[in-house]
Amino acid sequence: MLSVTLDTNILVSGSFWTGDSFRILDLIDRKQITCVISKDIITEYDKIIISDEIIEKIKNKSLILSKVIQKVILNSEIAEPKTKLNLIKDDVADNIILECAKEGKVDFIITNDNHLLRLKEFKGIKIVTPKEFLKRLAP
Repeated sequence: MLSVTLDTNILVSGSFWTGDSFRILDLIDRKQITCVISKDIITEYDKIIISDEIIEKIKNKSLILSKVIQKVILNSEIAEPKTKLNLIKDDVADNIILECAKEGKVDFIITNDNHLLRLKEFKGIKIVTPKEFLKRLAP
């Protein structure tokens, strides 16, 4: 079974909007792919969803926080990276995604973040957008 680490932007997008990110969260929920996340990723997600920007979007669009993310966390393996990386200098917070993926020995990092996408690959782990990942899954 394929294993993935999701960037926080995928978790947030899939929590509030239907689309490719939501479809990936659904695949995890249905145990068709394995997700590996870290406490750092969960902490970052928590900070983002209570930010003024997200709260404003929820209020303005009457969006409801999806229970999918709770299921994803419950259905995910939690990696505890032993090594801190400093590979991405422009946005050091992105390094937690690389740390988790490396520790969890995943097949893919799924992100919409250009700092990560520019790498294309890290230690044999492919870095792709949700759309690219779903295309690879299609028969």
